Amino acid sequence: MAELSRLKEQVYKDPRPKEHFDRFHERSRTREPDAVYEVVRVVTTLYALAAFRARSIGGDHVPSSGPVILAPNHFSFMDHFFTGAFTRRRVRFMAKSQLFKPPMQWIYTHGGVFPVRRGHHDEEAFITAEGILERGGAVVMYCEGGRSRSGIVGEKGAKPGIGRLALETGAPIVPVAIYGSSKVRNWKKLQFPQVVVRYGESFRYERTSDPAREQQQNVAETILERIKALYEELERDGARAVAARVRAERRARVATT
Repeated sequence: MAELSRLKEQVYKDPRPKEHFDRFHERSRTREPDAVYEVVRVVTTLYALAAFRARSIGGDHVPSSGPVILAPNHFSFMDHFFTGAFTRRRVRFMAKSQLFKPPMQWIYTHGGVFPVRRGHHDEEAFITAEGILERGGAVVMYCEGGRSRSGIVGEKGAKPGIGRLALETGAPIVPVAIYGSSKVRNWKKLQFPQVVVRYGESFRYERTSDPAREQQQNVAETILERIKALYEELERDGARAVAARVRAERRARVATT
């Protein structure tokens, strides 16, 4: 907890005008991630495997094609990479606008990342995300918005944005629990916790145009509850037991088909 509390304070409002980010959205709406994505994926995946002994459970729950919203908990800047490391799909990230500064903005845009303008109602981010899903892409969106600094899933509460995206697109949602990422900053102390990425079963809602705010919030809270359940399962039973249970369930499904 002390380590989390010493994190640098975030800036919650980006003073730059909307027009500053138009070119980033335009690229994400008209072009797919290029080779930069694969380079970053290889580097960050090797780092995750070597430093944090990262492993995944239930990766087959991520559809191999078609639109999908990946909804992980969020403790660390590495969560983007942990989420995408165990699927061959090129997942697209919605990242806070403060990250879009030279020279890193070039890597973000070529890697398929698009901004959400912090501190503002950013309609452009939703237009971009919905466009990617319409084209059959995969979008990562955090249920709680920004990073949780407490190490507790759900303490910040669900934001309605992910509920809106799920309802307006009808895309399947895959809840994702990332266990151990709250301590990745301990590398400074030469401590490297193991990270486990648990993909849950997908579910979806009927497509709804202009859903009410209350509907959006209810869906977001349901998604967050599923993330919490996956996380608590890992915390209670451990990765080995959860992995064994998932394999047994998979075998049982195959046997009945």
